[in-house]
Amino acid sequence: MEGGGSEQQQQGTVTCGSWIRRPENMNWVVFGKSRGKEDSSSVLTIFSFDPKTTCLSSSPLATYVFEAVDGDPVSIAVHPSGDDVVCSTSNGGCKLFELYGPESNAKLLARESAPLQGIGPQKCLAFSVDGSKLATGGLDGHMRILEWPSLSIILDEPKAHKSVRDMDFSLDSEFLASTSTDGSARIWKTEDGVPVTTLTRDSNEKIELCCFSKDGTKPFLFCTVQKGAKALTSVWDISTWKKIGHKRLLKKSAAVMSVSKDGKYLALGSKDGDICVVEVKKMEICHWSKRLHLGTCIATLDFCPTERVVLTTSSEWGAVVTKLNVPADWKEWQIYLLLLGLFLASAVAFYIFFEKSDNFWNFPLGKNQPARPEFGAFLKDSQPSDDRNIWGPVDM
Repeated sequence: MEGGGSEQQQQGTVTCGSWIRRPENMNWVVFGKSRGKEDSSSVLTIFSFDPKTTCLSSSPLATYVFEAVDGDPVSIAVHPSGDDVVCSTSNGGCKLFELYGPESNAKLLARESAPLQGIGPQKCLAFSVDGSKLATGGLDGHMRILEWPSLSIILDEPKAHKSVRDMDFSLDSEFLASTSTDGSARIWKTEDGVPVTTLTRDSNEKIELCCFSKDGTKPFLFCTVQKGAKALTSVWDISTWKKIGHKRLLKKSAAVMSVSKDGKYLALGSKDGDICVVEVKKMEICHWSKRLHLGTCIATLDFCPTERVVLTTSSEWGAVVTKLNVPADWKEWQIYLLLLGLFLASAVAFYIFFEKSDNFWNFPLGKNQPARPEFGAFLKDSQPSDDRNIWGPVDM
């Protein structure tokens, strides 16, 4: 292991995973596990996360056992509220789960979802940032955008791609980007499902992964591009949908890409188990974890909603939680404490300056010049007495 950080690994045939943001800045993790040699059934499991130790709980908080006809979990998406989970399976369609209860009594309740039943395995599932839409991208190239939670269909395009490889919603939830295994990439309007454009590329380029920027400044679309033997990370301006630059970051083919919830960091996971984390503002690598999933393609790469921690999964090494070696963020209470300290320092500086001002400037006082008043005089009541004529004589 190179690049520092700390890791916690959970062995198992993990096929997919995601963070779940819970109330009071708590975070849980949900995993999909396929049936193995010892396990008779595929399961969906939820674990709690301790930010102090950067560890997951030793035993699951809740478990859902899939029926044999469902097959194995393929992909997972968690609603921004943290109350709903959508999971695609290899034999059926998508299953919807409602998560409720405290940590001591968490439960996963499956519910019916007619529009998502029998649609086949979905390579990609994604909720919009505002939680109002759900997008699905199938191995058969079929794409769907649905209203949430009504599941009313906005887009139903059977021939959107040869086979969907990746997808992501923009920060304002206005656009959806999707990529195909044939190297193409399309942009969709989420309000009505109308295709906006197809990203331009050279004949020797294949666009593979896509992620919108999430920092709230000028919006960009990041894409990994394979240009011959070179692996590049390219950037498109979404106001014109034109490429504005590229950079070699991972320097090898990426299997998965993710952006932190605040948009400050971009992460890339390789096909042989490495990850690198990039500071978006500088587009420079700030964290490396080499051989994190030694010799295995990373299937999941997801930033923790509130901590500088990433979750990765692979079929060989299971799930790994990694703490990033990046500068710590300022906590809210630290900001208030700093402001209070600056205010007190300013007050003390003013008092010292006032008390020592005569000596500092060395201004001699004339015979008829009144002495400077004491500091306490400013604190006394400056209102005139009632028996004084504050206006003086008035010439009528």
